[in-house]
Amino acid sequence: MPIDESRTFLPVRIAVLTVSDTRGLAEDRSGDTLVARLTEAGHVLADRRIEKDDVETIVSRLHAWIGDPEVDCIITTGGTGVTGRDVTPEAVEQVAEKMIPGFGELFRMLSYQTIGTSTVQSRACACVSHGTYIFALPGSTGAVKDGWDGILRDQLDSRHRPCNFVELMPRLLER
Repeated sequence: MPIDESRTFLPVRIAVLTVSDTRGLAEDRSGDTLVARLTEAGHVLADRRIEKDDVETIVSRLHAWIGDPEVDCIITTGGTGVTGRDVTPEAVEQVAEKMIPGFGELFRMLSYQTIGTSTVQSRACACVSHGTYIFALPGSTGAVKDGWDGILRDQLDSRHRPCNFVELMPRLLER
């Protein structure tokens, strides 16, 4: 879909959370990939953290960012698989006000083109919580590229037509 160059680009303040029991910042290639892509697109890295695969720890971090007026959007990487330690979707569901089911569906469609039927192992998901978008991507660099390049780059660009997530931000808290 087209970018309308006559419209003003509005940078989004994005926090990046890597969920991993084994990675530190030095080994966080998927987080590095995500940070590079969002900053190259003109967005602001609001914060970046690594948290263990633990629902309460992830929920606590999400709540901290949801309550921070300097964070518009949270993108997580990791913990979306089906093993016992993969708990990111459960954490996202605990903070969600409204799920965005089309995000996970579209992610798996795009991922299928790259990794075939292995995409069924991904539980990528998204929601809105207290005016903050949350997008949960798998932990591989390929998945981060699929999610950013195939969905988020456009949906977080205020110039994307016919519509985008940014233009809805002022209305997310409506009742």
